[in-house]
Amino acid sequence: MRAAVFTEPGPASVLQIVERDLLPPGPGEVRVRIVLSAVNPTDTGTRAGRGVPDGVSPPRVPNQDGAGVVDAIGDGVSGLEPGDHVWVWDASYARENGTAQEYVVLPRRQVVRMNEDVPFEVGAALGIPALTAHRCLTLASDGPDRLAPGALEGRTVLVAGGAGAVGNAAVQLAKWAGATVLTTVSSKEKADLAAAAGADAVINYREEDVTARVRELSETGPNVIVEVNTDNLASDLDVIAPGGNIAIYVGGKVTVPSFKAMLKNVSLDFVLTYTTSEQEKDNAVAAVGEAVNSGAFRVGEQAGLPILRYPFEQVVQAHEAVENNAVGKVVIEVTQP
Repeated sequence: MRAAVFTEPGPASVLQIVERDLLPPGPGEVRVRIVLSAVNPTDTGTRAGRGVPDGVSPPRVPNQDGAGVVDAIGDGVSGLEPGDHVWVWDASYARENGTAQEYVVLPRRQVVRMNEDVPFEVGAALGIPALTAHRCLTLASDGPDRLAPGALEGRTVLVAGGAGAVGNAAVQLAKWAGATVLTTVSSKEKADLAAAAGADAVINYREEDVTARVRELSETGPNVIVEVNTDNLASDLDVIAPGGNIAIYVGGKVTVPSFKAMLKNVSLDFVLTYTTSEQEKDNAVAAVGEAVNSGAFRVGEQAGLPILRYPFEQVVQAHEAVENNAVGKVVIEVTQP
């Protein structure tokens, strides 16, 4: 089989496509033929030698997320059969083999069946973005542990960066769960994408006063803020509802206007999908799977997340596109559907 491999950290050009042996699945494992491999910022960071330490050194096959078809199952595997359409998560976290290869062997838990009418583009776009978004939307002490229709009924959610992959997932999942969703963006193009994702109101922070606009749109303020930029914390604390939660899923140093937070009894929570608890991850996978199979999670420009496709031979260019902040979801065509 063909695999994209890097033998040392560095720029995208360190990726090379090589031939590798096809490995059999062991007990409790599933071999998946990857149709589409997704590229996330964490994938490019790992390849470059930055990001989340996981104790694994090169050579490595990058990319955490992907979608494909079950090719073979090991002893003790239930609930999946060869030919099933699936999406996978955390494929290369603390492992040498990610989804940038024609076949990947994974533990059964990391392979999720999806209905055959679900496009592979949807499956490839889940993983890190959707599971991160789910955790951000469920960390409130008085909120649901798992999203479902009606689970966020009566709540208002503010999503910073609604045109990004996590932002798009947060908008779609929050709407599926019944929330009123506000979001911020930086351009007219991104505003159109966030509206297509289903946001009830979109605020262009380059042209509007975010604090004033949120107060106009929500009498109490948002109960949950899904935050991609810690520089927004001061304005977040201005608008958040008393007892609200700010979910931060981006790295960097944080300066907190603590008295503002104290006055409202606000909680700041930090989210990294790789290291959530087993129960939190299982809840996220189950909820996202339900949303996908019910048709509530979509991709493409009409759903606010353009799909940017690259042939397998252009894996380097795909990684470079993510590093250059491409708007949309970058996927690599590894094998034919």
